Amino acid sequence: MSRSRSRADPADPEAALDAGMRLLVRREHSAQELRRKLAERGFQRDAIDAALERARELDYLSDPRYADFMARHRTEQGYGEQRIRAELAHNGIGNDTVNAALEALEVDWVEQARGQLERHFRHPPGTREDEARHLRHLAGRGFPGDVARRALASWKDDAR
Repeated sequence: MSRSRSRADPADPEAALDAGMRLLVRREHSAQELRRKLAERGFQRDAIDAALERARELDYLSDPRYADFMARHRTEQGYGEQRIRAELAHNGIGNDTVNAALEALEVDWVEQARGQLERHFRHPPGTREDEARHLRHLAGRGFPGDVARRALASWKDDAR
């Protein structure tokens, strides 16, 4: 028998696990993200802790798997390493796990940045102002300055 969210006992770990499972079937979540969402749904800390532990035991919840998924997903969306690192850290993923997820991607960040430039802008910049705009765009997407400058230089060189 399915319980509605409004009737779930906020102290019941099984109800918290059920609610967590409904979230996890949609996409991977970090433990911190899932904890926050369950708290927003009114579950008590002890019930959340028990639900997260059980989800880990069942391998439904995995921060390394979440980090791999999000790193790959954000890279496919054209984001840079700094942005991905910041987002994963914000969601409670430790530095070692972030490093492992990013290394597993085997991404050439200069090529990634250049691809972002080519998708967003039709032509390499013609003026210093355009160049600054292109670099700001890459910075906003999480590419460090040296990577952004190398990507822009590569694009301009090939356009000549």
